[in-house]
Amino acid sequence: MTSPSSADLSITRVVLVGMMASGKSAVGAELARRLGWTHLDLDREIERAAGRAVREIFAAEGEAAFRRMEAEATARVAERTGIVLSPGGGWITNPDLLQSLGAGTLCVWLKVSPEEAVRRAGAEPGERPLLAGADPLAAVRRLLAEREGFYARADVEVLTDGRSVSELADEIHNVIRARAKTPAETRGESPWND
Repeated sequence: MTSPSSADLSITRVVLVGMMASGKSAVGAELARRLGWTHLDLDREIERAAGRAVREIFAAEGEAAFRRMEAEATARVAERTGIVLSPGGGWITNPDLLQSLGAGTLCVWLKVSPEEAVRRAGAEPGERPLLAGADPLAAVRRLLAEREGFYARADVEVLTDGRSVSELADEIHNVIRARAKTPAETRGESPWND
């Protein structure tokens, strides 16, 4: 993925990556509202297209089938602008998906501790197929170890533990505004002066 430079005025989409329960859906919805953009929760898009819940897809067809559906859903939205995309936690493990979003995409890693992820996910029992085992904390730690290198490729890292949705949306919105300034504006000059 090509990261926007300080002179790039065209952040046209934001993708929020991170572990399950990192806040991608809630923060994505709030950030989109602030930007006047559309929020797309990729898991909800997949559920709409498949006519069943993610947990049902995992149970009936397995993770590989779900990942194919995830790639298809990404392809359907890849050309859209003015969107905040909230994919599932494993989406980032297919680097082609992030690449397919192209220039103008700001990738933000919502970083959550394994303990906090399990605490938050406990509020949605049965909704997290990859946490269905006897030791959810060990499962999250294993997943994070597998995925952390992918998440770390994001343009921006935002710590989420102990922070509200509003605070997180504020931080990301501020990053977008800062990156939208031209070099002249950053120096305090007007870009319209000769």
